[in-house]
Amino acid sequence: MPLALVVLLTACATTSSTQPSGPKVKSLDIEGAKQVDDGDIKDRILTSATPWYAFWPFGKAHYFDTNAWQADLRRIERFYQAEGFYQAQVESNEIIPEGDKAVRLKVVVNEGAPTLIDRIEPHGLEALEKGEDAPTKRQRELILEELPVRAGDVFREDTWGATKELITERLKDLGYAEAEVTGEVRVDVATQKAIVDLQIVPGLRYRFGNIFIATDANPQVPPRRIIEQTQGAVIKGEYFSEKALAEAQARVFRMGVFGAVKVNRGAPDRQNATVPVVVDVRESPFHSLRLGGGIGVDAARQEGRVLGEWSNRNFRGGLRRLTLRGRLGYAFIPNILTALRSDPDGTQDGKSGIVFEATTEFEQPRFLFRDLRLQASVTAEKGLQQAYQFYGGYLKTGVIWQPHDSFSVFPSYNLQLYRLEGKVSADETVPPIILGCDNPDGKCDVALSFLEVAFAWDRRDDRTEPRDGYYVGFSIQKGGKPFFGNYDYVRLLPDLRFYYSIGEKKDLTMAVKLRMGTLNSLDGKPSSIVTRFFSGGATSMRGFNGQRLSPMTPLTPSYKTDDDGNTLLDANGNPILDEWNTVPVGGNSLVETSVELRYMLTGSLMLAVFYDTGLVGTENLVGKNAPQLFGPEHYHAVGGGLRYLTVVGPIRLDIARRLNIGRGLPVSDPAYIYPSSGGCLGFGRKFDKTSTSPDAAFAGAPEGLCAVHISIGEAF
Repeated sequence: MPLALVVLLTACATTSSTQPSGPKVKSLDIEGAKQVDDGDIKDRILTSATPWYAFWPFGKAHYFDTNAWQADLRRIERFYQAEGFYQAQVESNEIIPEGDKAVRLKVVVNEGAPTLIDRIEPHGLEALEKGEDAPTKRQRELILEELPVRAGDVFREDTWGATKELITERLKDLGYAEAEVTGEVRVDVATQKAIVDLQIVPGLRYRFGNIFIATDANPQVPPRRIIEQTQGAVIKGEYFSEKALAEAQARVFRMGVFGAVKVNRGAPDRQNATVPVVVDVRESPFHSLRLGGGIGVDAARQEGRVLGEWSNRNFRGGLRRLTLRGRLGYAFIPNILTALRSDPDGTQDGKSGIVFEATTEFEQPRFLFRDLRLQASVTAEKGLQQAYQFYGGYLKTGVIWQPHDSFSVFPSYNLQLYRLEGKVSADETVPPIILGCDNPDGKCDVALSFLEVAFAWDRRDDRTEPRDGYYVGFSIQKGGKPFFGNYDYVRLLPDLRFYYSIGEKKDLTMAVKLRMGTLNSLDGKPSSIVTRFFSGGATSMRGFNGQRLSPMTPLTPSYKTDDDGNTLLDANGNPILDEWNTVPVGGNSLVETSVELRYMLTGSLMLAVFYDTGLVGTENLVGKNAPQLFGPEHYHAVGGGLRYLTVVGPIRLDIARRLNIGRGLPVSDPAYIYPSSGGCLGFGRKFDKTSTSPDAAFAGAPEGLCAVHISIGEAF
């Protein structure tokens, strides 16, 4: 999403009135740490070096304390023991003065040999083979598969604890609600070998019993509605499972009317081998009002806006939801300075104006049956795009089937009515035919009537900052016949994402995205610019600015002049080209891929490097004229960035540089002259040649080779 101006009062930085008595710690060096990372050691002691950013308002110096330092030396040895180095010792430490007010600290450690796991001896699983309710052989085998502790590994206390927790979790998911896993580790100091003895007490295998509700004194939500949602995951008579409890909690919380939800098991009934389920909920206010503001910053568009939302979560009873949301702003294209700057003749180079969006949304839960809800919305809006401006609105109504927290299907009917004006600046317009209108009087009225079905399967561990999991989305639209409207088309848009993290703390994450789209006109008419694909920007192909990866249409060229305003001519008497700008008009095909590596530098700062590719073609993805994947119009970019993690998502800075692979962007005018060099960040673009061939231009011309993006939220 574009950068939002969010004021977060997360902490107050104040200066203590009492100056610390000890000297400032300039550096802390740990020598001899070869098998254990010295950074992990420093994370577990109190004493730390003064960071380089201590001079800024939220930074502060770190001071030396003798008592804390002595305790830290013992903490270092204890940390080594937890990592499996029982013979590790702190051999020496030095406190080196740096003038009167600072010290440098040095610690020398002798790690010794690590303790290796010789074998793992589980005891107690034999009880799972007896009785009519015994798990299958494969279920029993899965209990001990891929445990954190393995024979031959270094014994570490954290993996030992994780192993006991994992086995307990697996047993509880098989119905053993009272399972306990303990044990001991026998270490032979002479051989540095460890024998891991697992003591497993599974207990009885339980089934789910009755569901009980604990709620407010005078609840507005009927308990039967809570029970109904809980039964979507917890089925009486089925084997007890912690995963089922977690899914039930997610289902109840998704009702949207509770500030707190907790689903726990009650006291087991050992005689009947059943476990009751207790759902504890606290209702949140049924009316809410939220206000905010923000800015959007891009090389092709700048916008300031205010936002508001009012919601009634129990509209006329039955947990019906009525939401009113609005956005009011002022937009400048391509930027504030250009939009406000006037030429000598009084015209403007860009455009600016008020933009708004007002939406009324109604949602009816339990429409026909439990997992189906009805949703309808109507929106009025006015906006500015680079190639046109518009006003109008749209209606959307459909049902959402969500049998699981991760899976949803949303079929809907949509009606969109717009009046488009191809106004680029005070004296520049885009012809209606370019916008997809064939009206000869210049008006461009768009009526889109279509059915849409959207599928989503979301298995990400965190939807704001994903580290593991995957996301699969697919949308299909069918417009026109038999749904009226003046465009007959089919539009497909699949979206695949995958995340995988490595390391004990999941410090390194690999994120992969593939997004493809095709827009097929069924009546032979040009597609409407409203339905076309665009790419470029902070959440798509980052080698281009917002929506600038697209087929282009040119504006009126400008020529170089002297100080008196006379047009300069070359040796052949032709005017010398100064600028020839273009605006994006969208395409009928889309391909976006991205591979990104994200590494946590600190608890709140992340480094990222990425490789993006993107294609937006004039033709759809199928057929003889389809654009070629990884062909001359499929562009590539590499880059890097920083993310600062906040409660509203990561604040993200990305810098991308497009590779010179391929040719220039398609431009509707065959006489268009491409720049001979693209430059970076608005500098260095030149029109010193007269080539009209995209094959002779640099990749992605006329767009610059570099792009900078500032936003909130991950790219995908």
